[in-house]
Amino acid sequence: MGTRRALGRGLEELLTDSLGERRSIAVGRIRPNPHQPRSAMAPDGLEGLAESIRRHGVLQPLVVTASPDEPGTYLLVAGERRLRAAERAGLTTVPVTVVKAAERELLELALVENVQRADLPPLDRAQAYRALQEEFGRSQAEVAEAVGLSRSAVANTLRLLELDAESREQLAAGRITEGHARALLSVASGPARAALLRQILEGGLPVRESEHRAQAARAGTGAGRSRPARPADPDVADLVSQLQRALGTRVEVAGKADRGRVVVHYYDRDGRDTLIERLLRP
Repeated sequence: MGTRRALGRGLEELLTDSLGERRSIAVGRIRPNPHQPRSAMAPDGLEGLAESIRRHGVLQPLVVTASPDEPGTYLLVAGERRLRAAERAGLTTVPVTVVKAAERELLELALVENVQRADLPPLDRAQAYRALQEEFGRSQAEVAEAVGLSRSAVANTLRLLELDAESREQLAAGRITEGHARALLSVASGPARAALLRQILEGGLPVRESEHRAQAARAGTGAGRSRPARPADPDVADLVSQLQRALGTRVEVAGKADRGRVVVHYYDRDGRDTLIERLLRP
């Protein structure tokens, strides 16, 4: 089975093709997956799963493949959380499905399966996308197809890796969101970006306000400038708000009742691609 053909396919389909064998093996014989994208797991979440495993056991088998380097050991393909929780619960053996597909193919599939988890932190997701590109030779479009997202969404996530160390630390700690991070990335100047980060943290700025201040910083008017005044006409103001929510960027409406213009802003190529995708969405 070719690696390219397997990318993006479901785990169950691969297991069917591979004629997986089910058995119980010692926890100590399972080696972690080197391509597990999650850099850390919340202890509270693991403890809840561990308690469930203490009561009911591991209900869904882990997926492993025989290690080519260590006879008698297995390489974990899927089930990192279950393995860690089982260890926390004190289990010495766990149920597994042993598959025989090519190791590289399985590692890639495991990476795709893991990156699709909704609770994967944004920087871990970005690192996983980068691994698919650099270690498995996938194009950005192929990564997007594999994980079920648009190319622009994958590009936006990959750009998080361009953040400076302080911004990455704040994002990893959950003190800023991906939206805040994208606003920061749109500011090229290091000092201006650092100033905007301080304002976000100290003022609790929402993403929209952060975007407006980033725009002001790019225009050279200072990162502390407030957002433009809302239109005097309440109907127009409401229209602007609806458009901005729908498009995820700044919108201006000017003119009279029978003629005028609508200006939609974007601040980089990824933002433009995302905007076009939203405008053309059926």
